[in-house]
Amino acid sequence: MDKNDFALRPPMGWNSYDYYDSGVTEDRVRANAEYMAANLKKYGWEYVVIDAQWYAAEPGAMRESFQYVPFGHFAMDGYSRLLPDPERFPSCVGGAGFKPLADFIHSLGLKFGIHIMRGIPRAAAHARMPVFGTDAGADTVADPLSTCRWNPDMYGVRDSEAGQAYYDSVVALYASWGVDFIKCDDICNTDNWVPGSTRAFERKHEIAMLHRAIERSGRQIVLSLSPGPALRDKADFYSAYANMWRITDDMWDRWDHVLTMFERCREWSGVGRRGCYPDCDMLPLGTIGKGFLDERQTRFTRDEQRTVMTLWCIFGSPLMMGAELTMMDGWTLSLITNREVLSLLDPENVRRELYGDGKRVVWELVTGEGVRYKADFNLTDEPAKAEEKGTDVWTGERAGEVIPPHGCRLIRL
Repeated sequence: MDKNDFALRPPMGWNSYDYYDSGVTEDRVRANAEYMAANLKKYGWEYVVIDAQWYAAEPGAMRESFQYVPFGHFAMDGYSRLLPDPERFPSCVGGAGFKPLADFIHSLGLKFGIHIMRGIPRAAAHARMPVFGTDAGADTVADPLSTCRWNPDMYGVRDSEAGQAYYDSVVALYASWGVDFIKCDDICNTDNWVPGSTRAFERKHEIAMLHRAIERSGRQIVLSLSPGPALRDKADFYSAYANMWRITDDMWDRWDHVLTMFERCREWSGVGRRGCYPDCDMLPLGTIGKGFLDERQTRFTRDEQRTVMTLWCIFGSPLMMGAELTMMDGWTLSLITNREVLSLLDPENVRRELYGDGKRVVWELVTGEGVRYKADFNLTDEPAKAEEKGTDVWTGERAGEVIPPHGCRLIRL
C-alpha cells in the first residue's frame, strides 16, 4: 500500500481543537459532520477529526490552571490501548470503540480521524499492563526518559520489536474502528519550545513505527505529524513516512503568527508533492476558543482572513477548519467554498515565491493547463498600490489597484 494512492490532494476537513480544546463530545462531532456533509463536502471538505484526549474523563476540568489534567483518569483496554471516554462518546460502550461514530460519519460520505499522542500511556506502564502481540509489558515498552513537554499522558516507546508490536496493535484497533486519519502529536518536533534543541528529532523511530503499523493494518490511513516547526533538513524523512507534517507550532488568530507563516512557506516551497504535504496548521476562522475559555469570532479582519486562505492554498497546505461549523456565518462559508481558490491546492500545480522583503510578498502558481495566478500580499499597516492587472479570484471582477493593510490580491492573469 502506497500512501500516495489515497492522499491525492492536501486533506481538507474539520478538527475539534480550536473550538473545543480537549472537551468535544459525540453529539457535537455528529452535528459538525452533518453540517460538513450538507454544506462543505461538495467543495472537497471530507475529514472529521476528533482532537486531543478523547480517552479522558472530564478533560478541561482544571482549564484555568492546566490545559491537560495532571494524572487524569483514562479509558483503556486490557492491552494498554486507550479507548473513547464512554461519558462523552456513549456509542463506544460494550467494546465498540469509535466504530459506531466512524460508521455514522462514513454514511455521510465523509472520513473519520482521531488525534493521538506519541507513545504508550504512563498509567499502563506504571501498572505493568500487557501489550498485545508480545510477551513484553508496557513497563518495558515505555521509555520513561522520553516525555512530552506539555502533555502528561504518555511515555515514549522504545525502538524495539516489542515497541513496534505496541504500535501495530494500536493502529490495528483504529483500523477496525474505521479510522481514516491519524494526527500524531509530540512527534514531528519533540522539543518544539526549545529552538535549536538537539532533542527535536530524537523520536524519529516512532514516526517510522507508526508508518509501518499503518502499512501492516491494511487500511488507508493518512498520517499527520504535529507539532512544528518541522525540521527543513528532514524533509525527505517526513516525505517517506508521513502524508503531512506541521511546519509551525499552533497557529492562532494573531497577525504575528501569519507573518511567521510567510517565512515558513518560503522555507518549505517546492517540497510538497502528491501524497506528501508540508502543513501550515489549522485555519483559525469562524467561531473558536470555547474550550480555551475565550469563545470568540476570529480576531482576524476580513482582509487578514483572505490573506490566510490565499497563502494556505497557493502554498498547497492541507486545510483544517477549527471552528464550530454549526455556528458558521455567511462570510466564513463564502471564504472556504471558493472553488477556484481551492483548486490551487492541486499538487500538480507549480508554485513558488517570486518576491519577499518583509513588507510585500508575491507568489506565483501555474496550473497543468498553463493558467497563471499571482498572489500579491501587503504585510504592512498601510494600503499598498497593486501593479499587475487581472481578474480578482475572490470576487470574479477586475482587480482593484489598492491592496488593503494585511490584505492581498489573488489574480488570474
